[in-house]
Amino acid sequence: MQRRRDVLRQLATGAAVAVAGGRRSAGAEPGGSTGAAGPDRIRIGQIGVGHAHASKLAVWRQSPDYEVVGIVEPDPALRARAESQPAFQGLPWMTQEKLLGQPGLQAGLVETEVRRSLDAAEACVAAGKHVHVDKPAGTSLVQLRRVLDTAAEKRLLVQMGYMYRYNPGIELLRRIVAEGWLGEIFEAHAAMSKAMPSPSRRDLAAYPGGTLFEFGGYLIDMIYKILGPAERVVGFTQHAAAADDGLADNGLAVLAYPRALATIRSSGLEVQGERRRHIVVCGTEGTCQVQPLDT
Repeated sequence: MQRRRDVLRQLATGAAVAVAGGRRSAGAEPGGSTGAAGPDRIRIGQIGVGHAHASKLAVWRQSPDYEVVGIVEPDPALRARAESQPAFQGLPWMTQEKLLGQPGLQAGLVETEVRRSLDAAEACVAAGKHVHVDKPAGTSLVQLRRVLDTAAEKRLLVQMGYMYRYNPGIELLRRIVAEGWLGEIFEAHAAMSKAMPSPSRRDLAAYPGGTLFEFGGYLIDMIYKILGPAERVVGFTQHAAAADDGLADNGLAVLAYPRALATIRSSGLEVQGERRRHIVVCGTEGTCQVQPLDT
C-alpha cells in the first residue's frame, strides 16, 4: 500500500514541476533519451504533440523520478515538426495502443490538440493508467465527467495542467485568505490576456468560448480554490477585433457567491497583456494582489 501512495505523491509532484517549467523547457536539453531504467522510476509516456505546451516533456525527461518510455502522434505533419525539437528527440514513436500496453507503464501525459484530449485521457484511464491532461479539458463536459468517474472508480489520479496552482505567489495568496488576514472576502477579479497573432486566432476560433475557453480556466481554477463553487455564473463573449476570423476575442465571466462577486476577463487583443495578468482578492480587512502571474 505504501508503494502505491508513493507513486501517487510523486506523480502529482512531478506533474506540478513539469507544468511550472513547461514554458521554459522548449529549448532545454532533454537529458537522456528515455532515462536509465530503475526500480523507483515512474514509467510514463506521452500521447500527442499538438498542444502548445507539449514540449514540457523535456522537464519530465530531466527528472530522476521518471522514465519516458515512448510518444504517440498519429498526425504525420505534427510528428515531423516535433522530431526536430530537442524535447522529443531520441524517444521511440509508437501507436497509442502499443504505448498503453508497455510493461509497467503507470501514467499517460495527454498533450494532443484540445479536440482530441479527452479521447486520449479516456483511453488512459480505461487502460488503468494515471493521467496528466493539459488544459482546456476538451470540449465535452459529459465526457470529462465520465473520465473522472471512471478514474475515481479505479482509484486513478487525473491531473489538469494548471500551472498557477504551484505559483509561489498564488500559494501565498491562498494562505493569506485561509488564515483570515483579509477578513471576509467580498470581491475577487482576475485577468489573463495577450495580443494573439493571426495563426493562433484562427486555431482558437474553432472553439465557441474563444479566449475565455483558452485562458479562463486558469482564472476560474484560482478563484475556485479561494471561494469554492459559485452559486451562479454569467458569461459574456464578443468578437471585438477588425479581423474577420470569428474568434470570441473579448470575454468576461461573473461568478456570484452568497456574499461575494468575482470576475474574470480574457482578451486576445491586449498589447503586452502578459504583463498585466493578475488576480486581486478583496476582504473587509485588506486586499491582496498578485501581478504579474508569470514570475
